[in-house]
Amino acid sequence: MRVLVVEDFEILARTIGVGLRREGMAADVVGDGDDALERLAVNRYDVVVLDRDLPGLHGDDVCRRIVADHQQCRVLMLTASGTVRDRVDGLGLGADDYLPKPFDFEELVARIRALARRPSVLVPPVLECGDLALDTGRRRASRAGRRLDLSPKELAVLECLLAAGGRAVPAEELLERVWDEAADPFTTAVKTTIRRLRAKLGEPPVVHTVREGGYRVGEP
Repeated sequence: MRVLVVEDFEILARTIGVGLRREGMAADVVGDGDDALERLAVNRYDVVVLDRDLPGLHGDDVCRRIVADHQQCRVLMLTASGTVRDRVDGLGLGADDYLPKPFDFEELVARIRALARRPSVLVPPVLECGDLALDTGRRRASRAGRRLDLSPKELAVLECLLAAGGRAVPAEELLERVWDEAADPFTTAVKTTIRRLRAKLGEPPVVHTVREGGYRVGEP
């Protein structure tokens, strides 16, 4: 899951970014609306965590642009004002959810995950391929009923592969979806994570390399 955090309070923005990465998400952080629109123009995000009260380009205007540009990402709006009128106004702009400050970080994570499960193409809460299953809400994977001890990055890669429904997913797409913008495009992170994932999934192999195509889950 890739998330864009748009928050001008630097300490809060950095804290959210670090926390989301610990939860296995690829999180990019910017401090104003103009930077947010620049990132949205070049990257595909699942969820945008958007401070409504941004300096310069207001959060309302950012939200309007996301909707007008038919971005497929979901918008979770944050604000220091939690009145019913503000929530109604924010949702009326096209935001998918609304969370007043201060908030509990666990609730923020839960809301982001809930929004990410509502993309334009519906992703089931449990992704399966043969005896392999991934509960996307609980972040638990199992094979033949055996719980798998996967790292957040391994879980995220497995989710991307299972959600592809047998389609080969290029390494570049995995790097974009699972790692944030700080990732080196020439890194071996994808290959290393795939190797570890294969070892943990066991036999027979379920993650296959497609020549010049990437990786896919399914029969050889």
